[in-house]
Amino acid sequence: MSTNTDDTRHSGGPGRVYAILGLVMAVLLIGAGGYIWFSGGSAPGLTVGGPFALTNGDGKPVADTDFRGKYMLVYFGYTYCPDVCPTTLNAVADALDKLGPKADRIAPLFITVDPKRDSPAVVKQFAAAFGTRIQGLTGNAAQIATVAKEYRVYYAEHRTGPGPDDYSMDHSSVLYLMGPDGRFIAPIRADMDPDQLAAALAKLVS
Repeated sequence: MSTNTDDTRHSGGPGRVYAILGLVMAVLLIGAGGYIWFSGGSAPGLTVGGPFALTNGDGKPVADTDFRGKYMLVYFGYTYCPDVCPTTLNAVADALDKLGPKADRIAPLFITVDPKRDSPAVVKQFAAAFGTRIQGLTGNAAQIATVAKEYRVYYAEHRTGPGPDDYSMDHSSVLYLMGPDGRFIAPIRADMDPDQLAAALAKLVS
């Protein structure tokens, strides 16, 4: 699992401790799954995913149960992300274009880890930049914390200056494929190119 770090992490304070703990958790997750984690399975006893209650770009409530019957392809990031998030979502959009009819069975979701700045309107505009398939979701801080915990996502605010918007978000970067029943199927590396991603999805989506 890769971790997106937009700037050098600052030192000092409890925030640094939580950031380090988050990174340790991310490393432990990789160690727990090892080869299995990135080859289409899950480690024994490792639960990924769960119920969520969020808000879509139109300000309407959205729950995980709204996507039953489809595969969810879930990615966590934020709209101010300078490179990793746009690159990944571009790859997702292009991969779905290459996938053919199977793409209709997939609901690609972008869930922000920056609810302070990423309002419904902001995530809607951001997701729309990558076509019509990807749906942006947001929520309040507690809702985002809950869904991030369910998916074992690491994220932390990284201050870059004194202003209220002077920060970036460090976050783990991985795609989660959930089955039509809502259960976790496999993680998919977020650094794949569109052809690789389309091939991986073709094998996992029936």
